Amino acid sequence: MDLSLSAAERAFALRVRDWLARNAERPEPGLSPDGAIAWARRWQAKLAGARMVAIAWPRSVGGRGASPVEVALYNMEYARAGAPQPVNRVGINLAGPTLLAHGTPGQQARWLPPILDAGEIWCQLFSEPGAGSDLASLHTRAEPAAGGWLVTGEKVWTSYAGFSKWGIALVRTGAGAGQSRHRGISCMVIDMEAPGVEIRPLRQITGEFEFNQVALDEVFVPEDQLVGRLHQGWAVAGTTLAHERGTAYPFKEQVAHEVYFDELAADPRTRAALGDPVAADQIVDAYVALGLLRLRNYRTLSRLGRGVEPGPDSSITKLVHSSMTRQLSDAALDVLGDDAPLWPAPDGDLAAGTWQRQWLWSKAASIAGGTDEIQRNIIAERLLGLPRG
Repeated sequence: MDLSLSAAERAFALRVRDWLARNAERPEPGLSPDGAIAWARRWQAKLAGARMVAIAWPRSVGGRGASPVEVALYNMEYARAGAPQPVNRVGINLAGPTLLAHGTPGQQARWLPPILDAGEIWCQLFSEPGAGSDLASLHTRAEPAAGGWLVTGEKVWTSYAGFSKWGIALVRTGAGAGQSRHRGISCMVIDMEAPGVEIRPLRQITGEFEFNQVALDEVFVPEDQLVGRLHQGWAVAGTTLAHERGTAYPFKEQVAHEVYFDELAADPRTRAALGDPVAADQIVDAYVALGLLRLRNYRTLSRLGRGVEPGPDSSITKLVHSSMTRQLSDAALDVLGDDAPLWPAPDGDLAAGTWQRQWLWSKAASIAGGTDEIQRNIIAERLLGLPRG
């Protein structure tokens, strides 16, 4: 593992840090959902104008052609600055890389530019009520029609579906009896404003409505919105999932949680709690878990610098992250105890209950991006060579 940075990489990180220090903005509290999305679109457009979004993309499509190491450094600096996350995260981190790897030149020219400035927001239509992390069990079907397909089925846990123009979807187009479940799946781009699309917001444990259930009733998808080859969507999905689990969030999550831990450690109640062996063990365990994530990210960074893609190894990072965020959140609430600020505050200030919200969100960490159980299966079968259960 090589942890040293080149002079050019250090200079790049400093430039990102300086730009964010001078330009980072934050929305005013109390915005309506529509107002918050409108503000977020403006903020992302500002980032895009400075080529400070999707920096790994080629310069020819609005990125910086940044190296994997530079991308990791960018994510760390972004998290350290506390800047709001771009609203089009699915487009930037998942749909965009998938289109760059598998899309036609026409598809790239059509869809990539509006992803950058949030002119068109994207969502991911993978999980289903009966097929969450086990995507090979999906039932949404695309039947051939003149000039394309008619797609029918249900998707769930779809972030920002209500504000999205496009959805990148996995649908079943083939696979007869006796064939592998992974065959006969295709990747398509669905117009979220097309007839037959119904979006049903899902209230989360935090009281927010980021997730949605999406019903598709004979939604027409033109043939030029097929991404990759017909029936070969599983290979296309591999690109999307590798970015989601391995490179999309671990680095910025590391720094964000380092900031959380520093805030917890600086709280006088934490220092007092160190006199209690049980509380002290919890705090130390959280610190160790954060250190493990940091080491995993350093290892990933070193491999990326040598041109090695994350692959199934990204499942280990995902598993380490989901465990760490739960441990840190549990430790924080146990230390703060009855003195923890109520969430949400009576005046609606969500920031007043940062740790409550973080604790609630930590429960989703073992599900989002693939459940812990699925990650363990991938590690066992594809990294350790163990037989399928």
